[in-house]
Amino acid sequence: MDYLKNESGHCKGSCGECGNCSEHEAAFSDLERAKLHEECGVFGIYSYDKEIAVAPCVYHGLVALQHRGQESCGIAVSDRGKFSHYKDMGLVSEVFNKQKLDELVGQIAIGHVRYSTAGGSVAENCQPLVMRYVKGTLGFAHNGNLTNAYELRRELEERGAIFQTTIDSEVIAYLVARERPNTHKVELAVKQAMKQLHGAYSLLVMSPRKLIAARDPKGFRPLCMGRIGNDIVFASETCALDAVGAKFMRDVDPGEIITCDENGIHSDRSLCTSDIAHCVFEYIYFARTDSVIDGVSVYESRRQAGRQLAKQKPVKADIVIGVPESGIDAAIGYAEESGIPYAKGIVKNSYIGRTFIKPDQSQRTNAVRLKLNALESIVKGRRVVMLDDSIVRGTTMHRIVNMLREAGASEVHVRISSPAFRNPCFYGVDIPSKDDLIANQHTIDEIAELIEADSLDFLDLDSIVKLTCGKKLPLCTACFDGRYPDGITSHHMNKDDEIL
Repeated sequence: MDYLKNESGHCKGSCGECGNCSEHEAAFSDLERAKLHEECGVFGIYSYDKEIAVAPCVYHGLVALQHRGQESCGIAVSDRGKFSHYKDMGLVSEVFNKQKLDELVGQIAIGHVRYSTAGGSVAENCQPLVMRYVKGTLGFAHNGNLTNAYELRRELEERGAIFQTTIDSEVIAYLVARERPNTHKVELAVKQAMKQLHGAYSLLVMSPRKLIAARDPKGFRPLCMGRIGNDIVFASETCALDAVGAKFMRDVDPGEIITCDENGIHSDRSLCTSDIAHCVFEYIYFARTDSVIDGVSVYESRRQAGRQLAKQKPVKADIVIGVPESGIDAAIGYAEESGIPYAKGIVKNSYIGRTFIKPDQSQRTNAVRLKLNALESIVKGRRVVMLDDSIVRGTTMHRIVNMLREAGASEVHVRISSPAFRNPCFYGVDIPSKDDLIANQHTIDEIAELIEADSLDFLDLDSIVKLTCGKKLPLCTACFDGRYPDGITSHHMNKDDEIL
């Protein structure tokens, strides 16, 4: 929950830090504001052999998770109870160098990459959070969004708590610290805190001599466990395990708390239930192609989405292309099912950061071309089917369609590998309010006309189940159908669009 911005992402006042209101808008890309954003990524290691340099291991894990958050990053370590940490705004490779990593010595470490779905994009909101309390020191790295953060924070403040950040992760930290004096183990304090939390969280907690991994009972956000020799690692995605040479062991189950300490690995499943709702957008967009989330290959899931689109929404065309990156896998599936050849029709500039300054309006209109460019030799004179993962406001898609036409495409047919967005997300996906979602304002034919496409179609909602590739995996589809797994409805919102 964001205490400074409303659901649409706009500042409630002149706070000077949200970077998303009219006072700051010139510094942000229309392209970035018109698309979905990644959430956050976490990585942690407990070294039993004490032979692995834990900070460099976390560094490489975070690099592999960079797609999940590009605003800030950080690493915290415990050296037999002595904590040290470093974090800052920017990419992992920009924030850390060999000298900084060499200074982070220990046997336990956690790391975080962040995109601000809750709280402003400012340095004090970087994670991991490291806090001192009556029992010592704790470190926290959190991916997700709490739906009752406002309530909890207000209750804590009324009891005298002073918050240093505007992120809901600090609420979790305070709850654990408050519960710890009443329990004989830190993992029990985490458990007591979890009983008070609603919403999405995959959480790593580092005490002086323990590493604790916990996942919310719905399992909204992914979290997996791996092994390097005798050492245990946790990560948001399996691609990070691969990056550090860790062997995948299993996913952390929804509601499970896993503790690593000198006596081994301990699992507490007392908060686990069968009422699970994994985020469907991990498969459609967020996760990296080479990851496996809760037993389902992300690549195969996106490829299956493309196949379903080809069956449901066929069109006569000469080539199929995808918008990098997640649209490419769906395009391959569409091509395989339809028999229309797949081609690389759009090139992505991978060296543009999340946001960049555009001093004047003329440069803003070129925002898409700074990141994407059409291959004229591929699309010129051809009927093109273009696959992408979503349409939020429609401005980006309009520019991409125009880019293809300027490159000579004779027809542009747009296919979206997800259903139309009609509802905001409260679990960590940066989907704006209903009023800002183009699918709530226009019919599919009207959207096609607005983006100047020859045709437009979305994946049918009934086909979402096919994305799990035969595995019976309960999914949260609230952004499409408004069925929120924990009962959030319009009466949970006040006039400022705050969750109450």
